[in-house]
Amino acid sequence: MDKSVTSGDPGPEVLGSLPRDEEGPVFAEPWQAQAFAMTVRLYEQGHFTWLEWAAALSDTIAAAGQGDTTDYYQHWLATLEIVVSRIGLTSDPELRARRDAWQRAAEVTPHGQPIELGAELA
Repeated sequence: MDKSVTSGDPGPEVLGSLPRDEEGPVFAEPWQAQAFAMTVRLYEQGHFTWLEWAAALSDTIAAAGQGDTTDYYQHWLATLEIVVSRIGLTSDPELRARRDAWQRAAEVTPHGQPIELGAELA
């Protein structure tokens, strides 16, 4: 296993054009860093290889088509959802329920306040 991967940053040779500075990947939003960290952790636990991850991410981006303007990390998150469903860590209905709960919570949360899930999904 590549030492840079176990430190949480697979490096530019693995992640290509991922936005980064001298210390590693940079993220515009906290959820992007969280999605990245979850992916690295699942890799470290042996749920998939970086080659499998890269292939799945490439498939997601390719399926979006040439004119796609989706943020890179939206593709990253979509790929993470696909992969964790495919390997049985969660199911599509569980993901849908979580997504819907977050949406409902976001809609009722005043601007500037942290979003909190209801007790049923917390």
